[in-house]
Amino acid sequence: MTTVLPGSAGSPRSAAPAPHAVLLDMDGTLVDTEDFWWDAEVRVFAELGHTLREEDRRVVVGGPMTRSANYLIEVTGADIAYEELAERLNAAFLARLDLGVTLMPGAAELLADLARHRVPAALVSASHREVVDRMLRAIGAEHFALTIAGDDLTRTKPHPDPYLMAAIGLGADPAACVAVEDTATGVASAEAAGCRVLAVPSIAALEPAPGRTVVDSLRGVNLGFLRGLWAEPLPPAPPGTGPAPRPRSDGRGRWDGRAR
Repeated sequence: MTTVLPGSAGSPRSAAPAPHAVLLDMDGTLVDTEDFWWDAEVRVFAELGHTLREEDRRVVVGGPMTRSANYLIEVTGADIAYEELAERLNAAFLARLDLGVTLMPGAAELLADLARHRVPAALVSASHREVVDRMLRAIGAEHFALTIAGDDLTRTKPHPDPYLMAAIGLGADPAACVAVEDTATGVASAEAAGCRVLAVPSIAALEPAPGRTVVDSLRGVNLGFLRGLWAEPLPPAPPGTGPAPRPRSDGRGRWDGRAR
C-alpha cells in the first residue's frame, strides 16, 4: 500500500482553502470496533450452526446491515429471516460495546483540533441509530453538529446519500468537504458524493487515487493536513449521482444543528 504520511503543524488559513466541513465514518475510523461486528456475526451464526469464513469478513466489512446480513444468510443458507438476524446481530454488538470501546489512534486529537478551529463535523455511519447513539457516549456527542445513521436513509453506503445529506445538513458544498473513511464501501459512498477522501484502512488495503489520500492512522492528522488535500485537483463527480437524498418517511435523518 502506498501511504502518504500526515504533515506536522497546520498552515495559515490563507495558505490553502479550508474544508467547509469534515465528515467522519465511525466503526474502524474513529472507534476500534470493526472486530466487534465480526465477532458478533461469528457468534450469532455459530449459534445458528454455521461457521463464517475469513473471505466472508472481507465482503461484509464496512457495509450496511441490510447488505451484510442478507449476504451471510445467502452464503450460509441459515434458516433465519433478515429482521430476526439484524436484531440478534445488533444485540450481540451492543453487548460487546458494554465491555468498553477504544478510540482509534489520533481520533481524539483530530476531533479536538476541528473543535478548536470551529470546523463543523458530522458523524456518517452505516450502523443503526441505536448503535450510533450508544457509541456517541464513548466518542463524545459534543464533537458533531449532526449524525447520520444507516437507518436514517432509504439508501446508505456505498450510495452517496449519507455524505450528501451530511454536507447539506451542515450547509456545505460536498466538493469542499473531507470524508474520513476506513473501508472501500465508505470510500465509494464519499467519492460518489463528490467529497475529498482521507482513507485510513482498517481491515482491507485501500490505494491512493485522484482526490483520495491514504494514511496508516489518524496520528498527526489535523486541520492543517486536511487543508493540504486541496493541493491536488479533484476530478468531476461520477455521473448518475442523482438528486439530494431525502430522509426516511419516519422523520429520522433530519437535523436541527445539534449533536445527536
